[in-house]
Amino acid sequence: MLDIASLQQLLEPIFPGLMGVRLTVLEPDRVVAQMEVRADLCTAGGILHGGAYMAFADTLGAVGTIANLPEGKRTTTTDSSTKFIAGAKLGTTVTGTCVALHRGRTTMVWQTSVTNADGRLCALVTQTQLVLD
Repeated sequence: MLDIASLQQLLEPIFPGLMGVRLTVLEPDRVVAQMEVRADLCTAGGILHGGAYMAFADTLGAVGTIANLPEGKRTTTTDSSTKFIAGAKLGTTVTGTCVALHRGRTTMVWQTSVTNADGRLCALVTQTQLVLD
């Protein structure tokens, strides 16, 4: 399994790095990260944009899959379902906790709970990752 520093380094030059995703926990069946709610990630109302929630969660599911991939394999998201529940305000930090629901040979399913600074659930995202040769 890759370590957290290696995966963070992988994220830095690509979209998750641009968003400011910071990995804090990496385990075979759980990934935790944080992201600051910046103005460029918000709606006009100063709350985190729905697409930012989705991209944050998608990143965590991909990281979890990458951490579990056999040598020479890669992954892509095949589907994702998001339930928006509450908002996260500009200037705060959201936390994403992503847990494996299924870690199979050809697919992996992950569920991410995104909470705001008050610990309130903001979004619940379930995604399937395809394992590719």
